[in-house]
Amino acid sequence: MPEKIIRVIQPTVSRQNIGDNTVTPAKRRVAAYARVSTDEDEQLNSYENQINYYTRYIQSKPEWEFVGLYSDEGISGLNTKKRDGFRQMVEDALNGRIDLILTKSISRFARNTVDSLVTIRQLKEKGVEVYFEKENIYTLDSKGELLITIMSSIAQEESRSISENITWAKRKNMERGKVSMSYGHFLGYEKGEDGKPQIVEKEAEVVRRIYNLYLDGKSVREIARILTAGEVLTPSGKNCNWNVSTIMSILRNEKYKGDALLQKVYTVDFLNKKVVKNTNVLPQYYVENSHPAIIDEETFDMVQAELAKRGGCSRGRRAKSVFDRKVVCGDCGHFYGQKLWYSDSRERVYVWRCTHKYDTEPNCQTPIVREMDLKSAFLATFNQFLRFREGYIAELEKRAETAKPAMAGEIRRYIKSLKTQPETVRTFSESAFAALVDKITVRADGHMAVRYKDGMELSVGENKEWRDSE
Repeated sequence: MPEKIIRVIQPTVSRQNIGDNTVTPAKRRVAAYARVSTDEDEQLNSYENQINYYTRYIQSKPEWEFVGLYSDEGISGLNTKKRDGFRQMVEDALNGRIDLILTKSISRFARNTVDSLVTIRQLKEKGVEVYFEKENIYTLDSKGELLITIMSSIAQEESRSISENITWAKRKNMERGKVSMSYGHFLGYEKGEDGKPQIVEKEAEVVRRIYNLYLDGKSVREIARILTAGEVLTPSGKNCNWNVSTIMSILRNEKYKGDALLQKVYTVDFLNKKVVKNTNVLPQYYVENSHPAIIDEETFDMVQAELAKRGGCSRGRRAKSVFDRKVVCGDCGHFYGQKLWYSDSRERVYVWRCTHKYDTEPNCQTPIVREMDLKSAFLATFNQFLRFREGYIAELEKRAETAKPAMAGEIRRYIKSLKTQPETVRTFSESAFAALVDKITVRADGHMAVRYKDGMELSVGENKEWRDSE
């Protein structure tokens, strides 16, 4: 058997030992990453210093090629999802544009152990190295991953501790009744010199307008359209595109009457910052007269009562018509519902009928009515009403003097609506109907009784019955 011969083949590429013992190109493409987690002056100075330092440092190395500096300002390190600069850097590195990334410390890179290790391993698979200056760790070093795991865990626990301390401080402030607002997204207030909320009168006018429009019978969707058409800025101040949820939030927020309910929500996971509604999990604190009010308590209470009365609309769903949940069957007490029918000439017509009448076993005899019949019934009774309104207004004013504050406020608003009406009303007004009418009862004989919110009820004669012509 021939003797074994071993020949050594020497490498032709020079090795550059920077702690990883891997073959590297003549010039390494190097980038840096900088981040600060708040917008405080001290942190912003650190942010600028990081940028200046790494830019000069990389450009001073002749064996390095400066790729660029990636950064995130005022962004938490607990999660990488909202860190656009970080994500762009990783994408560029995975696409072969970066060989080495410099960063100040593991905590600047990520305080979430999982995010940190997953990202480092992704980069390592592509031969991309990360150098953490404070810890003096190169990720391609054999000891690198063990050290990073330990240091990342420490950073994550440090974040947990910081989060718990912040939460504890916030809850102590709540116990003391200290109110804080997200002023950048809260209409009507700004932070005063004493650190407490103070009214911004121009924005407060918008809030009062929203409350008045709602009490005048406008739906939340109509109010949103009015403000959008009027080019009124939203609470964020960035655009004029109002939506139902924003209007509802303003109408329901007790802060506008000068009170504050604290701890409505809480954070369940400090890593992903998930916030959930506090449904009797943690104590809440209701602070009365905590700051200047934009809306008086009487008006606020009337709006809450109206929200409850309108039912579905209070959750952002607009009623099909101003008559929705206003028309009642005089036989069985069920509400009338709207339905699309066809006349003899196949014309599309919307009619109203008792929702119980067409159940499996109908037991009421009330007729079907057209929407124009309902409008006519309102106009006929309302014009009767207006003939003696002066004496009636005087009677209502006496009633308001002895009523409870919330009821007195509703009576005065009702009086205001009456005083603004002309001598004779000739056209149907949705806002007047919504502000003044409680319900219309359709009886089996075709008569309709219009009941007003003050309790007065007036009837009109028989209306033509529309029969099924389908």
